[in-house]
Amino acid sequence: MKATLKLAIERILFFEARILLARKKPHIIGITGNVGKTSAKDAIYTVIRPHVRARKSEKSFNTDIGVTLTILGLPNASQNLFLWIINIVEGLFIALFTRNYPDWLVLEMGVDRPSDMKRLASLVRPDIIVLTRFPDVPVHVEYFKTPEAVISEKMELVHALKEGGTVVFNNDDENIRKPLSELSVHTVGFGKATTSPYTASQEAIIYEQGHPIGCSFVISHGPESEVVRIMGSLGLHNAYTAAAACAVGGLLDIPLRAAGDAYGEHTTAPGRMRLITGINGSTIIDDTYNASPIAVTEGIDTLATVTEAKRRIAVVGDMLELGRYSVKEHEKLGAHLAPKVDALMTVGVRAKSIAQSAIDAGMKETRIIEVRDSDEGAAVLKDLIKAGDVVYVKGSQGMRMERIVKAVMNEPLRAKDLLVRQDSVWEE
Repeated sequence: MKATLKLAIERILFFEARILLARKKPHIIGITGNVGKTSAKDAIYTVIRPHVRARKSEKSFNTDIGVTLTILGLPNASQNLFLWIINIVEGLFIALFTRNYPDWLVLEMGVDRPSDMKRLASLVRPDIIVLTRFPDVPVHVEYFKTPEAVISEKMELVHALKEGGTVVFNNDDENIRKPLSELSVHTVGFGKATTSPYTASQEAIIYEQGHPIGCSFVISHGPESEVVRIMGSLGLHNAYTAAAACAVGGLLDIPLRAAGDAYGEHTTAPGRMRLITGINGSTIIDDTYNASPIAVTEGIDTLATVTEAKRRIAVVGDMLELGRYSVKEHEKLGAHLAPKVDALMTVGVRAKSIAQSAIDAGMKETRIIEVRDSDEGAAVLKDLIKAGDVVYVKGSQGMRMERIVKAVMNEPLRAKDLLVRQDSVWEE
């Protein structure tokens, strides 16, 4: 669609969403950060769903149009103008006449460009805001003057907090603590490295017949503690998102035990450290949704903790949208992963810096393979994987690293259920 037509459609739906919020006045949980928004959104929904009528953002619908569609309960019509017209008509009816509406909305809210959060904050006034993490070099930084400008844009959401509302924040993140301390708002912290009202500890990987199948950790709140298990996923981010979800649950008077029990039904989103059975008796850690330096670093650290792996193989693609920080961040990643993995495959032009930096850090060239794109990577990896290997796959959205996972997963016919970007628009 032409840009002007797209903008007109977005503005109409935005106006309809404003009418609906004014009519129904739902409670709103707004989630933002540079890492872990979708995981936190899904975790919070898992915890509160048994107790309140709630709706969450689908997939990673965190832009103006994504948030608007979630509020209205409408699907993404992609490039189909006819379906967008239907959305406008249905949206008007919903805005003016709908009666059955959720009491709580769980909204993921992101930014790509300056002023994005200001626009979202003009529509949504959350009762609870969740701040996940603000790394020193966030994704999308190339569109801002400095990393601090990205953080400042995200913090615009806090200024939209309803009177009497609460900010649930990552207490381990100085980039959150500092600006938050300058604001007069009620807060509840969660974390791991620091003592917080909700603290995650005792992380462990769950194995079955030598293969990782999930992870567990303990969430503590005052004198209470609860063991939380997440099957089908690995990574420290699970502990953080569970702690955040329990903190939100506490604000809704949901007991810690009930929050922990809810995790028995929790499934992490595709492309976020999901465990997938690979060919030849291997295990794939699918982290292909997107990539930022901190997310890749933590993914590599998780791979390094899989003690029962025969080989730990990292398949890492270009990290995009880093602007002038790109070369430095790719080099830092190479130096970081060199002592932690048994083999490395880099995908893309920028990722060549990862390979060279890994060599400079002492990794043997014979353990490194460089490929141009995900299609070549898929073909090469098929011949590389052996029984007992654990393969971590990560890269920016534009690198389409999920194609590599699809090529080496044991059940490729389940790709549409297990992997990111499997709908017809992406396939085309």
